[in-house]
Amino acid sequence: MFIDSHCHLDFPDLAANLDELLLRMQENQVTHALCVSVNLPHFPRVRALAEAHENLFASVGVHPDYEDQIEPEADELADLANHPKVIAIGETGLDYFRLTGDLEWQRKRFRQHIRAARKANKPLIVHTRSAAADTLRIMQEEGADEVGGVMHCFTESWEVAQQAIAMNFYISFSGIVTFKNAVALKEVAKNIQLNRMLIETDSPYLAPVPFRGKLNQPAFVRHVAEEIAQLRAVTIEEIAVATTDNFFNLFKVNRNG
Repeated sequence: MFIDSHCHLDFPDLAANLDELLLRMQENQVTHALCVSVNLPHFPRVRALAEAHENLFASVGVHPDYEDQIEPEADELADLANHPKVIAIGETGLDYFRLTGDLEWQRKRFRQHIRAARKANKPLIVHTRSAAADTLRIMQEEGADEVGGVMHCFTESWEVAQQAIAMNFYISFSGIVTFKNAVALKEVAKNIQLNRMLIETDSPYLAPVPFRGKLNQPAFVRHVAEEIAQLRAVTIEEIAVATTDNFFNLFKVNRNG
């Protein structure tokens, strides 16, 4: 079985067809999915999805791209995470690709999320783009290794992956790993420790080959697993078992929940 460790089922394009998406998951042996929060105003609908469906989970956090948000405080995030179906803090992190100028507010927000994760004793979902050095530095300074987490939709170097793993983080691969031009990322997927790997869709974005350019969905996560299995010359069952075990180990949730 497979688990989509990062998706956005509350986004309108997916929420409008939720029943069909859940059926496609079942048909493709995708047993669970983590619905990830990107801002606090929409967090209630993320949490509601997890409450309504036994095989869905939620996170709480504010994405680094959302500039015009009321900045969340660590205590507030930790309180919102005090729910049995809210299993992580995030997504959080740094993004120097989409936004420019003085981004100290991003770094402050990231620190608040790490502090919230430590208060709530729940792992982090970290987004980093064109900001790996600062991301790793802040993780180290704020003690992110105490709770661990996942470097989601990973596109960084082997060196960054190893530094994150040393801080008790997992590396999650999205549909990007199936793209022909993702040569360096394929090498990371080929060589990384199997017990530190997760798979995800980040749907509705980044649909894997052969669906590239189309609306992504959790059922497509098996194509990510297939690509990794081929790169590592192992069976897809081996990738499925490892990434599923890793998900339950990281997020500390009941396999039947």
